[in-house]
Amino acid sequence: MAKYLGLLFITLFLSACSSNDSWRTASREPAGIAPSPETEKSAVIEFYAADAYNWRGWLAVHTWVATKEKNAPEYTVHEVVGWRVNRGLPALSEYTTTTPDRYWFGAKPEKVLSIIGPKAETLIPKINEAVKRYPWANEYTVFPGPNSNTFPAWIGLQVPELELDMPFSAIGSGYADN
Repeated sequence: MAKYLGLLFITLFLSACSSNDSWRTASREPAGIAPSPETEKSAVIEFYAADAYNWRGWLAVHTWVATKEKNAPEYTVHEVVGWRVNRGLPALSEYTTTTPDRYWFGAKPEKVLSIIGPKAETLIPKINEAVKRYPWANEYTVFPGPNSNTFPAWIGLQVPELELDMPFSAIGSGYADN
């Protein structure tokens, strides 16, 4: 009987690990938690975390940072993505969007940090300078890092006024101390 229960458990576990969902079809819709640049004219800093794609989300999150200058029509998003390295591109990527809070391939993001107003206006140039100095912009290693969580953690160390507290499941964030 124990043998059959073990087999049943393994079968259920493996079926939970597999999915017919593809990263290509996973949601990248806005979560609706970022201030709209149309209505929020103040400077904004937002750090987000969402479960990593597929089974990795059971263990870890993917994190990124978005900034919006005062009166800017869009956010600038900075994040590190491993598959970019496999394509010969830098791991660190930057893009502009009105929706920096998009689902991370099916996983709804949560705010790790949000700063709006004069403090954000003061800190955005410091964040931008730190982004330029990120030492692992062309590297990505799932564990121990550098990875997508190392980058925001490193920004937090360079700009201590952010008082960034990374999530426990931000595996690789400790690599930023190196």
